[in-house]
Amino acid sequence: MYPLTPEMLLSAYCQGAFPMGRDRDDPDLVWLSPEMRGILPLSGLHVSRSLKKTLRKAPFDVTADTDFPGVVAACAAPAPGREDTWITPRIADLYTRLHAMGFAHAIECRSGGELAGGLYGISIGAAFFGESMFSRRTDASKIALVHLVARLRAGGYTLLDTQFITPHLATLGAVEIPRPLYLRRLALAIRGEADFHPPPHRIAAELALLRGAADRPG
Repeated sequence: MYPLTPEMLLSAYCQGAFPMGRDRDDPDLVWLSPEMRGILPLSGLHVSRSLKKTLRKAPFDVTADTDFPGVVAACAAPAPGREDTWITPRIADLYTRLHAMGFAHAIECRSGGELAGGLYGISIGAAFFGESMFSRRTDASKIALVHLVARLRAGGYTLLDTQFITPHLATLGAVEIPRPLYLRRLALAIRGEADFHPPPHRIAAELALLRGAADRPG
């Protein structure tokens, strides 16, 4: 197992690469830079009518960076249809160290004080690299993503990298772009400036836009 520091990990992200474990117990990492890269345009998040209704009901308490290790552990935990994980103990340790350095962030959704869903990722400049999400309650991960997008828009981010496209992400507006185009967008984004913790009123304004006005009959 070769040594890997948080600084080396950040450098890899700036070059378009990211690590994954083969399985939970494998100490080595696989480095990936897909030919087609998943991104979610910050102006193109698709919020369905049913999700807008759920957002207006506010079923969860949504926070940021209050339990980063808990979110990572929940993302790595076995779930139906996903008994194994690429989030190895080595990866969890590296990203937790990046969180302590201010480069990794989490969104938490709680119900009754317990984590119901969330996500985490890496922030460099005006780029955010989504790593993983989890959901223990209906729509919890979707609500976490909507809150992430609102926060990124309010904070001046220009790129939300999803790495790959899943059917779940595709329904929310994620698309694939060729690696050369991704690298050009990445180079611009990492030179930009953004704030993951912008003023709450700016986040609230973006959430209001994403949530939309109350549905009207007809």
